[in-house]
Amino acid sequence: MPMAESELTRIRNNHRLLLALCDQLERIADRLPDGIDRQECLVLARALGPALYRIQTVEETLAFPVLAGWQSLEPEMAETLERLRFEHQSDLCYAEEIQDMLRAYGEGRPSPAPDAAGFMLRGFFEGIRRHVAFERQALLPLAALMRHAPASGVLRSA
Repeated sequence: MPMAESELTRIRNNHRLLLALCDQLERIADRLPDGIDRQECLVLARALGPALYRIQTVEETLAFPVLAGWQSLEPEMAETLERLRFEHQSDLCYAEEIQDMLRAYGEGRPSPAPDAAGFMLRGFFEGIRRHVAFERQALLPLAALMRHAPASGVLRSA
């Protein structure tokens, strides 16, 4: 079943939220060790996991069925779905580690060391940015195509 325009908009808005979170994490990484805002660390520590979980749930509910619908035309789509599910789980686990680290810095207990903390932050937000880029460049255009396919005959010719 094609996604409604409101569903596509919801995913696009979630992408903007994820990228804004990544920008905040990058600013923290850039300011380590002495220029961080402890309150900002605490706020992000509380917000990151729940926000990521909500966004992933929306993607899995709205977007993944679109990909599953393409499996009959493109069998490799099952592998793509499995990879995306694995990325979601990995990102949630990584987010927990980031939350613990941000909480420690926010409470004045800088652990791990600043170099390790910066490495952790960069690894996390770079992975999230890649995931969002894939969805913007592949998933959303595919979902938009499916919205128009019945009228244009695109799927019937495939």
